[in-house]
Amino acid sequence: MYINTGTPSSSSSCCCWGQWDKANTPPFQSLFVSPILSRRKPPPPVFVCAASLPKDDDGERSAMAKGSGTTARGRRLLKLREEKRKREYDRLHNYPTWAKVLEDACKDDDELRAVLGDSIGNPELMRKKVEERVRKKGRDFRKSKTGSVLSFKVSFRDFNPVDSYIWFELYGSPSDRDVDLIGSVIQSWYVMGRLGSFNSTNLQLANSSMDYDPLYDAEKGFKVMPSSFHDIGDVEFQDNWGRVWVDLGTSDYFAIDVLLNCLTVLSSEYLGIQQIVFGGRGMGDWEEGMTNPEYGYKYFKI
Repeated sequence: MYINTGTPSSSSSCCCWGQWDKANTPPFQSLFVSPILSRRKPPPPVFVCAASLPKDDDGERSAMAKGSGTTARGRRLLKLREEKRKREYDRLHNYPTWAKVLEDACKDDDELRAVLGDSIGNPELMRKKVEERVRKKGRDFRKSKTGSVLSFKVSFRDFNPVDSYIWFELYGSPSDRDVDLIGSVIQSWYVMGRLGSFNSTNLQLANSSMDYDPLYDAEKGFKVMPSSFHDIGDVEFQDNWGRVWVDLGTSDYFAIDVLLNCLTVLSSEYLGIQQIVFGGRGMGDWEEGMTNPEYGYKYFKI
């Protein structure tokens, strides 16, 4: 280091004099430190994933998550990402096979895609949509002939034409379409009977030959005793049994033949009827007063 040795001889200028003192000079490194070496890099930040932290007894992340520097919004986003990954995993590994088949079929079937609608991706909702379609349209959507190849059985049990039930036993619970078909047939039969169609006293053309132009006596037809249905109830169903109450009034019994002819074609072409019973009060497991649709009750308003 430099030390002072005296004052200069000339007073015209002022300066400092000294000489180097090697003995008392500290090491070079302790006096002169390079500014580049003195700049230390800060340690890299450590990020802690809140999902990897243990949970406490209440199911919440431990206090370590709060001290990790993550915000509440970040933790919420992390939780949403975890739930999304879980749903994707469940969809790929636990998704029902039948649901995958339906989704693939929707690509080429516009009708099926319309049935499922926005339920694709939700197996439970897809199941409900398909069950609703089956309930309304029946199990076979494409088959034009859905009847039975077997003829139904007909029996009478104390049948009173003016106060009796007509019972129908099907092979299974009817769909809404089946109820509409049977109800429409019964309604048409009643309308014809109400208008006097079933009158055996005016069958002028029943035994006539059509080889020659037959003659019809309108005056005779006008003077015959009228006959008509008096009343009818709604067509009701409980599971696979249906019934309708009738009062044939003054209509002739061949009205029953007309009804059976209609039901024969209906059974063979559209829906299977196992048997028809005229009369009787309690058939099958019929429960009087039970009108809850959840237990299989359906009806057609005449």
